[in-house]
Amino acid sequence: MNIDLMNKTALITGGGRDIGRAIACQLADAGASVVVNYHTSADQAHATVNEIKRRGGHAVAVQADVTCTQAAQRLVETAINTFGGSLDILVNNAGGLLARKKIREMDEAFWDAVMAVNLKSVFLVTRAALPYMNAGGAIVNVSSLAARNGGGGGSVAYATAKGGVLTMTRGLSKELAPQKIRVNCVSPGLINTTFHDTFTPGEVRKTVAANTSAGREGESEDVANAVVFLASDAASYLNGESVEINGGLYYV
Repeated sequence: MNIDLMNKTALITGGGRDIGRAIACQLADAGASVVVNYHTSADQAHATVNEIKRRGGHAVAVQADVTCTQAAQRLVETAINTFGGSLDILVNNAGGLLARKKIREMDEAFWDAVMAVNLKSVFLVTRAALPYMNAGGAIVNVSSLAARNGGGGGSVAYATAKGGVLTMTRGLSKELAPQKIRVNCVSPGLINTTFHDTFTPGEVRKTVAANTSAGREGESEDVANAVVFLASDAASYLNGESVEINGGLYYV
């Protein structure tokens, strides 16, 4: 399938590394001009932009804490000012586990921080972007297998936030349908990323990978393939959907 995103502008939150980097590069390979948002991963974000430019694409890195209203607004305005007067594709990818904590170990600040980076950020950036999105626009949110199965040990806050992303996707798909803006999401399982390098022991990863029908961990490119499809006109009849990217580990 030949996906053509020429003359489209795409914004990816958390786009500097791992899944975000793969999404940014594949959107650019399909012809989109890409805004790569980052919070603290400046080196990775600029490396992603440089790779896109090396491959002949157009990209810019923009720092913004997408849990902050003003920063989210500035991020969108920078995207618009850099690549034209509209935004065609928004990928809400920013998120993270922060730490594995059981609920009795959490304080309110930790809970709020997990909700902010994984769920509030989707609300803030989407709200900021909508005035600039025209008919035919696409929003792709990144949820997680944790939204389906509750996550691994110590991830109840993360799983709850990602469940919110899944529900928000469905609600927004209805709300924005009259404007001809589609909203879908992807729900990755075990993907070979910094996330699991940090939070998931190697033996657990081997066990989970062995239990997939694919017999392996996923790669960031596996997720990016689905995101680019959902962002394109090839998915014009998909709305409010979640694509489960878990190697057959879990069925909906």
